[in-house]
Amino acid sequence: MYRILIADDEQIERRVLRQTLEESFGDQCEVFEAENGREALEVYEKENIPIAIFDIEMPGINGIDAAAAIRAKDKECCIIFLTAFDEFSYARRAISVRALDYLLKPFDEQELMLVLEEAMRQIDEREWRRKQWEKLELTEGTQGAPQPQETSQPQGTPPAQEMPQEETENIRLSKVAEEVHSYIQKNYSQEISMQDVARKMNYSEAYFCKLFKQSFGKNFTAYLTEYRVSEAKKLLAEPTFNVKEIGKCVGYNDSNYFTKVFRRVTGYNPTEYRNIIYQQKS
Repeated sequence: MYRILIADDEQIERRVLRQTLEESFGDQCEVFEAENGREALEVYEKENIPIAIFDIEMPGINGIDAAAAIRAKDKECCIIFLTAFDEFSYARRAISVRALDYLLKPFDEQELMLVLEEAMRQIDEREWRRKQWEKLELTEGTQGAPQPQETSQPQGTPPAQEMPQEETENIRLSKVAEEVHSYIQKNYSQEISMQDVARKMNYSEAYFCKLFKQSFGKNFTAYLTEYRVSEAKKLLAEPTFNVKEIGKCVGYNDSNYFTKVFRRVTGYNPTEYRNIIYQQKS
């Protein structure tokens, strides 16, 4: 079961988000709530929260400060920010927090679900790696085995640039869209993240997230997922590839996770979708 913290000072928004999570994930998740940053830190400590969703603007300790306090002691917690366009100058302070993604209010339900499923995948993968390491230690029977290397984490990017002037905005957005699409087209089969692309383009995560949303109308995780699914659809039309191979080709080494994401986007699992294609051709 995944423990998910919702930190938002608006009770109605917490309730709606909680209901969305419980309807989508059922008994897969246990949801906790906090109405400010101080309470969020208390819940995090008490419940050992692996996934935290923070509203940025909260009284007292705000979402960024609370997330930064968590990140200082926990490199692995998956942090997701809920924010609005006019808060992005404020959100520049979130660079060092290394958020998994930024969702703009009002959030799109499918985008949120895709981000949370990615968070769950990362948690599962880290747990698998821990177990593999424990097995290795047990097999070797050594107490002084070298510790696994930390995966290098993005250390932030240069300070966010000022918003471009109105007359250059369309040019900037067009350039961002072209560069991002090209990067994803070349690297979608690999493990890539929003931070990777932001660093590649020399933007802070928060500012890049805003440009991305303006360019594509959705957040990075949703766009990457939908691109991968579109490529998977093409491969499913070819009988020479099995579903597991197709999942790996489009960036999903876990075939179960690939099936889950494919169903989330299309409403069908890959085999069902393939059968529909074949029926249409016959």
